[in-house]
Amino acid sequence: MEAAELGAWLRLALTPGLGNTASRKLLAAFGSAQAIFQQSAITLRQLGSDKLADALLTEPEPWAAQLQATLAWLDGADNRRIVTLGDAGYPSALLDIEDPPSMLYMLGAFDTRAQAAIKSGALCLAMVGSRNPTPQGESNARQFARVFGAADLCVVSGLALGVDGAAHDGALLGGGTTIAVVGTGLDRVYPKKHLDLAHRIAQDGLIISEFPLGTPPLTANFPKRNRIISGLSQGTLVVEAALKSGSLITARLAAEQGKDVFAIPGSIHSPQSRGCHALIKQGAKLVESAQDVLEELHLAYAPGSAGDDPKNGADLAENPLLSAMGFEPVSLDALQARTGLATPALQGQLLELEMADEVARLPGGLFQRMSLG
Repeated sequence: MEAAELGAWLRLALTPGLGNTASRKLLAAFGSAQAIFQQSAITLRQLGSDKLADALLTEPEPWAAQLQATLAWLDGADNRRIVTLGDAGYPSALLDIEDPPSMLYMLGAFDTRAQAAIKSGALCLAMVGSRNPTPQGESNARQFARVFGAADLCVVSGLALGVDGAAHDGALLGGGTTIAVVGTGLDRVYPKKHLDLAHRIAQDGLIISEFPLGTPPLTANFPKRNRIISGLSQGTLVVEAALKSGSLITARLAAEQGKDVFAIPGSIHSPQSRGCHALIKQGAKLVESAQDVLEELHLAYAPGSAGDDPKNGADLAENPLLSAMGFEPVSLDALQARTGLATPALQGQLLELEMADEVARLPGGLFQRMSLG
């Protein structure tokens, strides 16, 4: 994209009070972003309000500096791109949502698989959930995503703490690709804890944002980016979520976009499961395994090096302590009562299971199984 064309698109995005809907109206009328800024005040007023016309005729204060920073960012590495509504490389799946972004900043691996994922939502599944999941919820996200990655299903999420991060990580561990849709400019990583994860995603997947470089992690940006997460995907899987959760916004948007909504059930005692249970009551598809999702999306799965499909209740007999533990948080005293093991033996077995990432130690002296089977 030439500097003049990029500058016009950027100016369109930075014009105060001009949203994506008004931008599309102007683009339809004049054919290109550059042509918009070549129109007279009279012509612009015929298509909109005087206030909007005045805004278009006034160069936004940060525009020149932002354009220079954006050009420098693009020149800084080969894995950086910007696509607009006028580009052939714009994700076709986003053209069908209610409010497609006018510009998308992209960072990552522009290989055949990643390109296919952004061009066709048929290859993508959104995975969302709590930023503060239970150990079981985080484990579910990673294990499910690992299977999806092995099945060549691109996992789309938001790079947030908790379920999002586990989903991205699992997809990469499964040998697959993943897309992170973020609520900041691509010149920063939020949260900072995910800096290494972001680098891994950029090597094998894509990081996408509609926000200009330098945009900080503003609260309002994260619900806004959710429409892109669901829009890129054929379906949305909610792993674990409270009743008041941004994940439910993504699920609602997916339903409004005519996409499949899936939810993993959890404990009736866990606040982090109530959002999923509410979705299931509203018609979301209850899933107990990654295979359930793949079957709904008509995708095949062959277990391989990425690990078997996780399923609740599978192979519990292989470890009597895990069988006695079940899937709820449990105290040491309760485990002793269930197993009859002496304290030293029980603690030794629990330590071995912790080191194998099969069991997590929770606050209050509780333990919870992390593996699904």
